Amino acid sequence: MAGESISNEEDDEKRSRSSAFCWWRTVKEFQELVKPDLDHALLNLTPILRLLRELERLALVADEGLDELRHKLITYRSGDFWLPAGGISKADMDVPPVITILLVGLSGSGKSSLVNLMYSVLGRSGLIPFAQTSRGSSNYTTMFLEEHNVLRSMRSGFCVYDSRGVDLNRMREGLEEISSWMSDGVRHYQPCSRTEDNPATIPQIGCQLSSARFTPRSVNCAVLVVNLAETAGAFKKGDLKPLQAIRDLFRCPAIRKSNENPLLILTHGDLLSAEERIDGRLKLCEYLGVPEGTGAYDIPCLTEQGILPEESDPVTSYALTEAIYRVLIQSDRTHLPTRKPQDWLLIVWSGIMCSIAAFFASLAYFFSKFGPRKRH
Repeated sequence: MAGESISNEEDDEKRSRSSAFCWWRTVKEFQELVKPDLDHALLNLTPILRLLRELERLALVADEGLDELRHKLITYRSGDFWLPAGGISKADMDVPPVITILLVGLSGSGKSSLVNLMYSVLGRSGLIPFAQTSRGSSNYTTMFLEEHNVLRSMRSGFCVYDSRGVDLNRMREGLEEISSWMSDGVRHYQPCSRTEDNPATIPQIGCQLSSARFTPRSVNCAVLVVNLAETAGAFKKGDLKPLQAIRDLFRCPAIRKSNENPLLILTHGDLLSAEERIDGRLKLCEYLGVPEGTGAYDIPCLTEQGILPEESDPVTSYALTEAIYRVLIQSDRTHLPTRKPQDWLLIVWSGIMCSIAAFFASLAYFFSKFGPRKRH
Protein backbone atom coordinates (compact mmCIF):
# COMPACT_ATOMS: atom_id res chain seq x y z
CA MET A 1 0.00 0.00 0.00
CA ALA A 2 2.82 2.37 0.86
CA GLY A 3 4.44 1.67 -2.51
CA GLU A 4 1.20 2.37 -4.35
CA SER A 5 0.75 5.61 -2.41
CA ILE A 6 4.24 6.78 -3.35
CA SER A 7 3.61 5.81 -6.97
CA ASN A 8 0.33 7.74 -7.03
CA GLU A 9 1.99 10.78 -5.51
CA GLU A 10 4.70 10.66 -8.18
CA ASP A 11 2.09 10.38 -10.93
CA ASP A 12 0.16 13.34 -9.49
CA GLU A 13 3.37 15.35 -9.33
CA LYS A 14 4.19 14.55 -12.95
CA ARG A 15 0.66 15.51 -14.06
CA SER A 16 0.75 18.80 -12.19
CA ARG A 17 4.23 19.53 -13.56
CA SER A 18 3.06 18.64 -17.06
CA SER A 19 0.03 20.95 -16.87
CA ALA A 20 2.28 23.78 -15.72
CA PHE A 21 4.29 23.97 -18.94
CA CYS A 22 1.66 22.52 -21.33
CA TRP A 23 -0.37 25.72 -21.04
CA TRP A 24 -2.17 25.20 -24.39
CA ARG A 25 -4.11 22.20 -23.06
CA THR A 26 -6.50 24.54 -21.27
CA VAL A 27 -8.01 25.96 -24.48
CA LYS A 28 -11.32 24.43 -25.53
CA GLU A 29 -10.07 23.50 -29.03
CA PHE A 30 -7.60 21.08 -27.48
CA GLN A 31 -10.42 18.62 -26.78
CA GLU A 32 -10.97 18.30 -30.54
CA LEU A 33 -7.33 17.35 -30.97
CA VAL A 34 -7.60 14.27 -28.77
CA LYS A 35 -10.70 12.82 -30.44
CA PRO A 36 -10.21 9.17 -31.53
CA ASP A 37 -11.43 9.81 -35.08
CA LEU A 38 -9.11 12.77 -35.69
CA ASP A 39 -6.76 10.69 -37.86
CA HIS A 40 -9.41 10.56 -40.57
CA ALA A 41 -9.53 14.37 -40.81
CA LEU A 42 -5.86 15.33 -40.60
CA LEU A 43 -5.99 17.02 -43.99
CA ASN A 44 -8.85 19.26 -42.87
CA LEU A 45 -7.29 20.57 -39.67
CA THR A 46 -7.94 24.19 -38.85
CA PRO A 47 -4.96 26.51 -38.21
CA ILE A 48 -5.49 26.36 -34.44
CA LEU A 49 -5.52 22.54 -34.46
CA ARG A 50 -2.34 22.45 -36.55
CA LEU A 51 -0.72 24.76 -34.02
CA LEU A 52 -1.88 22.63 -31.10
CA ARG A 53 -0.49 19.52 -32.81
CA GLU A 54 2.91 21.22 -33.14
CA LEU A 55 2.89 22.22 -29.47
CA GLU A 56 1.98 18.64 -28.52
CA ARG A 57 4.88 17.38 -30.63
CA LEU A 58 7.30 19.57 -28.69
CA ALA A 59 5.88 18.30 -25.40
CA LEU A 60 6.13 14.68 -26.57
CA VAL A 61 9.82 14.79 -27.51
CA ALA A 62 11.03 17.35 -24.96
CA ASP A 63 11.97 15.09 -22.05
CA GLU A 64 13.96 12.52 -24.02
CA GLY A 65 15.06 14.70 -26.93
CA LEU A 66 16.50 17.68 -25.06
CA ASP A 67 19.82 16.13 -24.04
CA GLU A 68 20.35 14.54 -27.45
CA LEU A 69 19.72 17.78 -29.31
CA ARG A 70 21.79 19.79 -26.84
CA HIS A 71 24.67 17.34 -27.41
CA LYS A 72 24.47 18.00 -31.16
CA LEU A 73 24.85 21.73 -30.51
CA ILE A 74 27.76 21.22 -28.10
CA THR A 75 29.64 19.05 -30.60
CA TYR A 76 28.68 21.20 -33.59
CA ARG A 77 31.43 22.67 -35.73
CA SER A 78 30.86 25.18 -38.50
CA GLY A 79 29.76 23.39 -41.66
CA ASP A 80 28.67 20.15 -39.96
CA PHE A 81 25.15 20.49 -41.35
CA TRP A 82 26.27 21.38 -44.88
CA LEU A 83 24.89 19.10 -47.60
CA PRO A 84 26.51 18.57 -51.04
CA ALA A 85 24.84 20.56 -53.81
CA GLY A 86 25.79 21.72 -57.27
CA GLY A 87 28.61 19.21 -57.67
CA ILE A 88 30.95 21.12 -55.31
CA SER A 89 32.73 19.44 -52.41
CA LYS A 90 32.85 20.85 -48.91
CA ALA A 91 36.58 21.53 -49.30
CA ASP A 92 35.74 24.05 -52.03
CA MET A 93 33.19 25.91 -49.89
CA ASP A 94 33.94 29.11 -47.99
CA VAL A 95 32.97 27.91 -44.49
CA PRO A 96 33.73 30.38 -41.65
CA PRO A 97 35.39 29.07 -38.47
CA VAL A 98 32.37 30.17 -36.39
CA ILE A 99 28.73 30.56 -37.43
CA THR A 100 27.34 33.95 -36.41
CA ILE A 101 23.66 34.34 -35.49
CA LEU A 102 22.27 37.88 -35.21
CA LEU A 103 19.19 38.61 -33.10
CA VAL A 104 17.11 41.50 -34.48
CA GLY A 105 13.79 42.99 -33.43
CA LEU A 106 12.00 46.04 -32.13
CA SER A 107 13.02 47.67 -28.86
CA GLY A 108 11.87 45.60 -25.89
CA SER A 109 11.24 42.47 -27.97
CA GLY A 110 13.21 40.27 -25.57
CA LYS A 111 16.53 39.71 -27.40
CA SER A 112 18.72 40.07 -24.30
CA SER A 113 16.32 37.93 -22.25
CA LEU A 114 16.55 35.29 -24.95
CA VAL A 115 20.35 35.36 -24.74
CA ASN A 116 20.16 34.76 -20.97
CA LEU A 117 17.82 31.83 -21.58
CA MET A 118 20.31 30.36 -24.06
CA TYR A 119 23.03 30.52 -21.43
CA SER A 120 20.72 28.83 -18.93
CA VAL A 121 19.55 26.02 -21.23
CA LEU A 122 22.59 25.44 -23.45
CA GLY A 123 25.41 26.63 -21.19
CA ARG A 124 23.96 25.28 -17.92
CA SER A 125 24.61 28.63 -16.25
CA GLY A 126 21.56 28.59 -13.99
CA LEU A 127 20.15 32.02 -13.20
CA ILE A 128 23.33 34.02 -13.85
CA PRO A 129 22.41 36.91 -16.26
CA PHE A 130 25.02 37.42 -18.98
CA ALA A 131 23.13 40.14 -20.88
CA GLN A 132 21.51 43.17 -19.29
CA THR A 133 17.84 43.47 -20.16
CA SER A 134 15.40 46.37 -20.24
CA ARG A 135 12.95 44.47 -18.01
CA GLY A 136 12.17 46.72 -15.07
CA SER A 137 14.21 49.59 -16.55
CA SER A 138 12.48 51.52 -19.33
CA ASN A 139 15.52 53.77 -19.83
CA TYR A 140 17.99 50.98 -20.62
CA THR A 141 18.80 49.97 -24.17
CA THR A 142 21.64 47.98 -25.70
CA MET A 143 24.33 50.42 -26.86
CA PHE A 144 26.81 47.85 -28.19
CA LEU A 145 26.71 44.72 -30.28
CA GLU A 146 27.61 41.89 -27.93
CA GLU A 147 28.96 38.49 -28.94
CA HIS A 148 27.80 35.65 -26.70
CA ASN A 149 29.29 32.19 -26.47
CA VAL A 150 26.07 30.71 -25.10
CA LEU A 151 27.57 27.21 -24.80
CA ARG A 152 30.36 28.60 -22.60
CA SER A 153 32.81 26.44 -24.52
CA MET A 154 36.19 27.31 -26.06
CA ARG A 155 35.34 24.99 -28.98
CA SER A 156 31.88 26.36 -29.70
CA GLY A 157 30.99 26.29 -33.39
CA PHE A 158 28.60 29.23 -33.25
CA CYS A 159 28.05 32.52 -31.46
CA VAL A 160 25.01 34.73 -30.92
CA TYR A 161 25.01 38.51 -31.30
CA ASP A 162 22.64 40.65 -29.25
CA SER A 163 21.80 43.87 -31.09
CA ARG A 164 20.07 47.12 -30.32
CA GLY A 165 16.32 47.15 -30.90
CA VAL A 166 14.79 49.11 -33.75
CA ASP A 167 12.80 52.21 -32.80
CA LEU A 168 9.24 52.26 -34.14
CA ASN A 169 9.56 55.95 -34.99
CA ARG A 170 12.87 55.52 -36.89
CA MET A 171 12.38 52.39 -38.92
CA ARG A 172 14.41 53.54 -41.91
CA GLU A 173 17.48 54.19 -39.77
CA GLY A 174 17.06 50.86 -38.00
CA LEU A 175 16.71 48.90 -41.25
CA GLU A 176 19.78 50.63 -42.68
CA GLU A 177 21.75 49.71 -39.56
CA ILE A 178 20.69 46.06 -39.81
CA SER A 179 21.59 46.05 -43.51
CA SER A 180 25.07 47.33 -42.70
CA TRP A 181 25.56 44.56 -40.11
CA MET A 182 24.48 41.92 -42.61
CA SER A 183 26.70 43.22 -45.42
CA ASP A 184 29.75 44.57 -43.55
CA GLY A 185 29.79 42.14 -40.62
CA VAL A 186 29.78 42.70 -36.87
CA ARG A 187 32.29 42.95 -34.03
CA HIS A 188 32.01 42.37 -30.32
CA TYR A 189 31.49 45.63 -28.44
CA GLN A 190 30.72 47.54 -31.67
CA PRO A 191 28.85 50.77 -30.81
CA CYS A 192 25.20 51.14 -31.91
CA SER A 193 24.79 54.91 -31.58
CA ARG A 194 21.98 56.74 -33.39
CA THR A 195 21.13 60.33 -34.18
CA GLU A 196 18.46 60.62 -31.48
CA ASP A 197 20.74 59.38 -28.68
CA ASN A 198 21.64 61.53 -25.72
CA PRO A 199 25.27 62.68 -26.20
CA ALA A 200 26.07 61.46 -22.70
CA THR A 201 25.14 57.88 -23.66
CA ILE A 202 26.98 57.76 -27.00
CA PRO A 203 30.08 55.50 -26.81
CA GLN A 204 33.34 57.39 -26.78
CA ILE A 205 36.27 57.03 -29.18
CA GLY A 206 38.08 54.69 -26.80
CA CYS A 207 35.21 52.21 -26.92
CA GLN A 208 35.20 52.29 -30.71
CA LEU A 209 38.94 51.66 -30.83
CA SER A 210 38.65 48.75 -28.40
CA SER A 211 35.95 47.10 -30.54
CA ALA A 212 38.28 47.21 -33.55
CA ARG A 213 40.58 44.77 -31.78
CA PHE A 214 37.94 42.01 -31.77
CA THR A 215 37.59 39.56 -34.64
CA PRO A 216 35.07 40.70 -37.28
CA ARG A 217 32.28 38.21 -37.98
CA SER A 218 30.19 37.78 -41.12
CA VAL A 219 26.56 37.26 -40.19
CA ASN A 220 25.34 33.87 -41.41
CA CYS A 221 21.74 34.03 -40.21
CA ALA A 222 19.38 36.54 -38.60
CA VAL A 223 16.61 35.62 -36.17
CA LEU A 224 13.63 37.93 -35.71
CA VAL A 225 12.54 38.24 -32.06
CA VAL A 226 8.98 39.49 -31.46
CA ASN A 227 7.26 40.44 -28.21
CA LEU A 228 4.09 38.35 -28.48
CA ALA A 229 2.36 40.16 -25.61
CA GLU A 230 2.75 43.57 -27.29
CA THR A 231 1.87 42.15 -30.71
CA ALA A 232 -1.35 40.56 -29.42
CA GLY A 233 -2.24 43.89 -27.81
CA ALA A 234 -1.65 45.69 -31.11
CA PHE A 235 -3.97 43.28 -32.92
CA LYS A 236 -6.61 43.77 -30.25
CA LYS A 237 -6.42 47.57 -30.46
CA GLY A 238 -6.12 47.66 -34.23
CA ASP A 239 -2.76 49.46 -33.96
CA LEU A 240 -1.05 48.74 -37.29
CA LYS A 241 2.18 50.66 -36.66
CA PRO A 242 4.07 47.95 -34.68
CA LEU A 243 2.64 45.25 -36.94
CA GLN A 244 3.89 46.98 -40.08
CA ALA A 245 7.28 47.50 -38.41
CA ILE A 246 7.54 43.76 -37.67
CA ARG A 247 6.57 42.99 -41.27
CA ASP A 248 9.20 45.43 -42.58
CA LEU A 249 11.83 43.67 -40.48
CA PHE A 250 10.65 40.24 -41.59
CA ARG A 251 10.71 41.23 -45.26
CA CYS A 252 13.99 43.15 -45.09
CA PRO A 253 16.04 41.78 -48.04
CA ALA A 254 19.30 42.09 -46.10
CA ILE A 255 18.39 39.47 -43.48
CA ARG A 256 17.39 36.88 -46.08
CA LYS A 257 20.51 34.85 -46.80
CA SER A 258 18.56 32.16 -48.66
CA ASN A 259 15.10 31.40 -50.01
CA GLU A 260 13.93 30.51 -46.49
CA ASN A 261 12.09 32.96 -44.26
CA PRO A 262 13.86 34.25 -41.15
CA LEU A 263 12.99 32.22 -38.08
CA LEU A 264 10.52 33.88 -35.71
CA ILE A 265 10.95 33.61 -31.94
CA LEU A 266 8.00 34.88 -29.92
CA THR A 267 8.78 36.02 -26.38
CA HIS A 268 6.77 37.15 -23.34
CA GLY A 269 3.79 34.99 -24.28
CA ASP A 270 3.58 33.97 -20.63
CA LEU A 271 2.10 37.42 -19.92
CA LEU A 272 -1.04 36.41 -21.86
CA SER A 273 -3.81 33.94 -21.23
CA ALA A 274 -3.68 30.68 -23.20
CA GLU A 275 -6.40 31.86 -25.59
CA GLU A 276 -4.72 35.24 -26.18
CA ARG A 277 -1.38 33.54 -26.68
CA ILE A 278 -2.75 31.16 -29.32
CA ASP A 279 -4.78 33.87 -31.06
CA GLY A 280 -1.86 36.32 -31.15
CA ARG A 281 0.45 33.76 -32.72
CA LEU A 282 -2.11 32.72 -35.32
CA LYS A 283 -2.80 36.31 -36.36
CA LEU A 284 0.89 37.21 -36.55
CA CYS A 285 1.77 34.14 -38.63
CA GLU A 286 -1.12 34.86 -40.99
CA TYR A 287 -0.08 38.52 -41.22
CA LEU A 288 3.49 37.55 -42.14
CA GLY A 289 2.50 34.63 -44.35
CA VAL A 290 4.34 31.89 -42.44
CA PRO A 291 3.12 28.48 -41.17
CA GLU A 292 1.53 28.82 -37.75
CA GLY A 293 3.20 25.64 -36.50
CA THR A 294 6.71 25.44 -37.95
CA GLY A 295 7.25 29.11 -38.83
CA ALA A 296 7.72 30.34 -35.26
CA TYR A 297 8.69 29.24 -31.76
CA ASP A 298 6.90 30.46 -28.63
CA ILE A 299 9.68 30.82 -26.07
CA PRO A 300 8.87 32.69 -22.85
CA CYS A 301 12.11 33.92 -21.34
CA LEU A 302 10.76 33.95 -17.78
CA THR A 303 8.33 31.67 -16.02
CA GLU A 304 5.42 32.91 -13.93
CA GLN A 305 7.68 32.64 -10.89
CA GLY A 306 10.10 35.10 -12.48
CA ILE A 307 12.94 32.60 -13.02
CA LEU A 308 14.53 31.16 -16.12
CA PRO A 309 12.83 27.89 -17.15
CA GLU A 310 15.90 25.68 -17.80
CA GLU A 311 15.04 22.24 -16.43
CA SER A 312 11.76 23.35 -14.79
CA ASP A 313 10.19 23.73 -18.25
CA PRO A 314 11.51 21.07 -20.66
CA VAL A 315 9.15 22.17 -23.45
CA THR A 316 10.56 25.69 -23.54
CA SER A 317 14.10 24.34 -23.22
CA TYR A 318 13.60 21.92 -26.09
CA ALA A 319 11.86 24.55 -28.27
CA LEU A 320 14.81 26.91 -27.82
CA THR A 321 17.35 24.17 -28.55
CA GLU A 322 15.45 23.07 -31.67
CA ALA A 323 15.21 26.68 -32.86
CA ILE A 324 19.00 27.11 -32.64
CA TYR A 325 19.45 23.73 -34.34
CA ARG A 326 17.26 24.86 -37.25
CA VAL A 327 19.13 28.17 -37.51
CA LEU A 328 22.46 26.34 -37.79
CA ILE A 329 21.05 24.08 -40.52
CA GLN A 330 19.83 27.16 -42.37
CA SER A 331 23.20 28.88 -41.89
CA ASP A 332 25.15 25.95 -43.33
CA ARG A 333 23.00 26.16 -46.47
CA THR A 334 24.19 29.70 -47.19
CA HIS A 335 27.90 28.94 -47.65
CA LEU A 336 29.26 29.93 -51.06
CA PRO A 337 32.12 28.37 -53.05
CA THR A 338 35.58 29.72 -52.34
CA ARG A 339 36.70 32.15 -55.01
CA LYS A 340 39.57 30.88 -57.12
CA PRO A 341 42.21 33.03 -58.92
CA GLN A 342 40.28 32.89 -62.19
CA ASP A 343 37.21 34.21 -60.36
CA TRP A 344 39.16 37.23 -59.12
CA LEU A 345 40.57 37.81 -62.63
CA LEU A 346 37.04 37.74 -64.03
CA ILE A 347 35.90 40.27 -61.41
CA VAL A 348 38.84 42.60 -62.22
CA TRP A 349 38.26 42.22 -65.96
CA SER A 350 34.56 42.97 -65.55
CA GLY A 351 35.42 46.08 -63.53
CA ILE A 352 37.83 47.29 -66.23
CA MET A 353 35.28 46.74 -68.99
CA CYS A 354 32.59 48.55 -67.01
CA SER A 355 34.96 51.48 -66.47
CA ILE A 356 35.75 51.67 -70.19
CA ALA A 357 32.06 51.51 -71.06
CA ALA A 358 31.29 54.27 -68.57
CA PHE A 359 34.11 56.42 -70.01
CA PHE A 360 32.84 56.15 -73.58
CA ALA A 361 29.27 56.73 -72.42
CA SER A 362 30.43 59.95 -70.74
CA LEU A 363 32.21 61.04 -73.92
CA ALA A 364 29.13 60.34 -76.01
CA TYR A 365 26.98 62.35 -73.63
CA PHE A 366 29.48 65.24 -73.60
CA PHE A 367 29.74 65.52 -77.38
CA SER A 368 26.00 65.14 -77.87
CA LYS A 369 25.39 67.92 -75.34
CA PHE A 370 28.07 70.42 -76.23
CA GLY A 371 29.17 69.43 -79.74
CA PRO A 372 28.21 71.45 -82.84
CA ARG A 373 24.77 70.75 -84.20
CA LYS A 374 23.92 70.58 -87.90
CA ARG A 375 21.50 73.15 -89.20
CA HIS A 376 18.81 71.97 -91.60
